[in-house]
Amino acid sequence: MTRFTPHRLIAPLAVAIAATLAVAGCAPSSSSNSVDGALNVVATTTQITDFAQNVGEDRINLTSLFAPGDSAHHFDPTPADLATLGSADVLILNGAGLESFLDSAIEASGFSGLKIDTSVGITLSGGDHDHADDADHDDTDHAGHDHADHAHAEPDGHAKGDATQGQAANDHSDHDHSEGNPHTWTSPANAKIMVQNIANGLAEASPDNSAFFTGNAQAYESKLDQLSQWVQENVATVPAEKRLVVSGHDSLHYFFEHYDITFVGAIIPSFEDNAEPSAAEIDSLVAKIQELGVTTIFSESSVNSRAASAIAQAAGVAVRSGEDALFADSLGTAGSAGETYIQATIHNTTVILESWGVSPTPVPVALESTM
Repeated sequence: MTRFTPHRLIAPLAVAIAATLAVAGCAPSSSSNSVDGALNVVATTTQITDFAQNVGEDRINLTSLFAPGDSAHHFDPTPADLATLGSADVLILNGAGLESFLDSAIEASGFSGLKIDTSVGITLSGGDHDHADDADHDDTDHAGHDHADHAHAEPDGHAKGDATQGQAANDHSDHDHSEGNPHTWTSPANAKIMVQNIANGLAEASPDNSAFFTGNAQAYESKLDQLSQWVQENVATVPAEKRLVVSGHDSLHYFFEHYDITFVGAIIPSFEDNAEPSAAEIDSLVAKIQELGVTTIFSESSVNSRAASAIAQAAGVAVRSGEDALFADSLGTAGSAGETYIQATIHNTTVILESWGVSPTPVPVALESTM
């Protein structure tokens, strides 16, 4: 698999920045509501962008590198992207090795601001782990994690606090995901940690706005708590042996782990979303689906649904795609059921529950405004 723009492409892109800046007179920005004096912040994934927007609001000029529907596993930068990176005060990363393909772009852009690794403080799991053979998940409640001990990144990319943990979280150059699944955001409990890391980092970059960022983070974390409780209460109505899911790739690991859902297998047997399953892997998945009594296969919004449909047909089960696809690697476009992280989690939970024959309860009133 070709992961990311090779170095032969980075060089001409870096050169092109000069031309871009000469025409524009400043670094480009995709932010539609630029505020003078606000931090210039670049976020990678759509989920990280949503978290940052909730924390920073109008105190930051926020640019997302990934557009809704983009894969979280590869990215081809334009000259404007590199220019935006180069002029940013803050770069917010998912971490956990997800964006190692961005290292060359960050270097080429000349970025010298503060890096915030949102995965710091999250216990990674799922590395080289076969979920189909493990129905007994560790349902550790991370929601009560003490955020006061979270580390946040300094300008050189290393974290304060536990130096070993910080360095491991920020050293992506040789990361092969063996330490764990990088899709950290899929559990609302992990999302709380990520939001707190963002608030800590933004407060470091702009101390005058520290109280503002902290207050926003606390308000959003309260919504995440209510979201998690709603998911837990609804999933708990389904017998554990019937909580079976087959999805596009191993992208919802932490969601399944936290709510004791058995991940039978993936259409694409990889953390990446653009790998190719072999004939033997397809046959093995079909056999597991039939053996365990899985009734539905889920496609993902950022992955082509043809393979999901073909496997569903071979196994004789239903497939959920299109508007019923899961939002995993990316949030949805404006107006879609997955426009925000909270909306996407509600959507994913709803369609999974419905596939088990359960109608979810109404969402908490505090979350209605997010829908």
